[in-house]
Amino acid sequence: MNKKVLIGAGVALSLLFSPFSQAFAAESAIGERKQVDNIAHRGATGYAPENTIAGFDLAVDMKADYIEIDVQRSKDGQLVVIHDTSVDRTTDGTGKVGDLTFDYLRSLDAGSWKGEQFAGEPIPIFEEILERYQGKVGILIELKAPELYPGIEEQVADALKARNLDKPQNEKIIIQSFNFESMKKMDQLMPKIPIGVLTSNRADTTAEALKEFSAYADWFNPSYGIVTEELVNQVHSHGMQIGSWTVRSQEAADFLFEMEVDAIITDYPDYVDPRS
Repeated sequence: MNKKVLIGAGVALSLLFSPFSQAFAAESAIGERKQVDNIAHRGATGYAPENTIAGFDLAVDMKADYIEIDVQRSKDGQLVVIHDTSVDRTTDGTGKVGDLTFDYLRSLDAGSWKGEQFAGEPIPIFEEILERYQGKVGILIELKAPELYPGIEEQVADALKARNLDKPQNEKIIIQSFNFESMKKMDQLMPKIPIGVLTSNRADTTAEALKEFSAYADWFNPSYGIVTEELVNQVHSHGMQIGSWTVRSQEAADFLFEMEVDAIITDYPDYVDPRS
């Protein structure tokens, strides 16, 4: 697949320019950080309510390379951006996302829990995110529990195609999920869009597992607790890139820089800012 060839070339360049000695650590760190994609996890979640326009706008202002969003579907078929499969934690409502109508979901306050200044922030619509941020920042799209929403892969693909976001020249769209079968399906629907697999399971880091993922995935995105230098090298050897989550401390960010991952998914985009 063409996208894998391009990614393989990117990995080769990343390795070519990685630091070689502690003697040049200060200079190398800057160069290294410039090569790491800064992905704002559900927006700039450390400072603003997750999966809201306020959080995404702040991530753009903080010069993140990507915003990461979670996509689910309302009872009446509208794609919405929210992490949990229920609305209880991040809104003033109750119930399962898939059991609630779009009008009810949009009536909820998804910001007050983070601070009074965010009162009234609504749950965003997927298409609204595409239109607002297309060309401004990359978008890492996570299909959240797609097994609960049959056909959501086709629905997401249709929304992207309608905005010409299925073409490689647009770049900066990645689709990921913990559901590997869903990602196989997305790869078939959108062969030119990079696909990512998410895991926190060490069983998914074996050579056999990585080889299987590489047949359809371009990104292997593990929790940082299972990242090792050996794993990074293995992922690269299979032609994939590696992005790790979720960074909530400068120490965790610095560890991932040392591991030479390709992307850091963080609640605090300033922790991954090469200028800081």
